[in-house]
Amino acid sequence: MLVDTLPELARALDVTVGRLLWLADTRAWNRHAPAGSPLHHVRHEWVVRPGRVPRLLEKPMDLLSRTQRVLLDGLLVRLPVHDAAHGFVAGRSVVTGAAAHTGRQVVLTADLTTFFASVSAPTVYGVFRSAGFAEPLAHVLTGLCTHRVPPHVLTAMPAGGAPEERAALREALAVAHLPQGAPTSPALANTALRHLDARLAGWAAAAGGRYTRYADDLTFSGDDRLAARPDAFLRGVERIVADQGHRLNPHKTRVRRRGTRQSVTGVVVNDLPSPGRREVDRLHAVLHNCVVHGPASQDRTGHPDFRAHLLGRIGWVEQVHPGRARRLHEEFARIRW
Repeated sequence: MLVDTLPELARALDVTVGRLLWLADTRAWNRHAPAGSPLHHVRHEWVVRPGRVPRLLEKPMDLLSRTQRVLLDGLLVRLPVHDAAHGFVAGRSVVTGAAAHTGRQVVLTADLTTFFASVSAPTVYGVFRSAGFAEPLAHVLTGLCTHRVPPHVLTAMPAGGAPEERAALREALAVAHLPQGAPTSPALANTALRHLDARLAGWAAAAGGRYTRYADDLTFSGDDRLAARPDAFLRGVERIVADQGHRLNPHKTRVRRRGTRQSVTGVVVNDLPSPGRREVDRLHAVLHNCVVHGPASQDRTGHPDFRAHLLGRIGWVEQVHPGRARRLHEEFARIRW
């Protein structure tokens, strides 16, 4: 999908020019419109996390969601991503990401804070310009895929987390950013983080290690060289992440040496990668909540195809624990899509 004019872009996205401009909201009318106004194209839902900063789900309404999915299928799935990215990439998964770290002396894991919200509109604009779009079209596409959270939503933030973390989240959400819940956000985030992935992969290679990323989960592994100075290595990771405009969650950095349970995104990698019991129990809880509350309530990272994502996770369990997988399939069959 490479077009030269606004009418061509509107036709490619199956909307009129007027509707496209209305959805893109490049003048940020939604930011100051009252609650319930037709200028709002996004539903907001705060997710309370005990002891932690709450998460805001920003779910596009039907027309915006449909338009974003056309853009995702027609363009974004073709954008280049780094080899280290394993989340939201066809042919890659938590399993492929974890398999790169099997049988290593040490496994280091870290977590990016406010993953989607940290990808700002100028960065997204740069992605579209690099994809070959002229400035006016890149500007409209950026508006279509980013969102500014209205003040009345920010003031309704539930309790939780340290004051500085809450302030940082409000600041990120108040400006145009990738919304957590839009189908376009994962693909754009992967492309936007290519430079970060390249720098972290190079940093790991310099220490004889490996690096993968699944969404906001960063994983490094290595043998004697990395195991000798993991703290110094992680300080370098933090510097690179900060230099790229992101932050690490200080509460989620882990160093796991051989002889302890080494897990990567829920997959145990001490020997052959396999799903740990906690991961299976967590997946069962997700499926049960899908049955009770609906699948949208559990799709907290905006998977382009959440149904296929869950089936993939069940299939992975099935390879190692067929008995447990049968229970998961039974629970999955109860979900109303």
